[in-house]
Amino acid sequence: MAANEKKQVKEPSSIGVGKFFKEVKAETKRITWPPKNEVKKSTLIVLFFCVVSAVMIGLMDYGFQGLFKLIFTK
Repeated sequence: MAANEKKQVKEPSSIGVGKFFKEVKAETKRITWPPKNEVKKSTLIVLFFCVVSAVMIGLMDYGFQGLFKLIFTK
């Protein structure tokens, strides 16, 4: 092969916007969605752990702030 030979890069075939959204709609119909009760239960669990984490971080922040003031301010 010659050193100055250029490789041709194939452009991805352009699909129309309408075809794209038709394919997206078809794919979403294939998704198996969890039951409503399971989604509610999972959401409540996530929210509970978010609140617990926020409280723990807040308490730690308050504690470290007090410790910092105790050590570095006189």
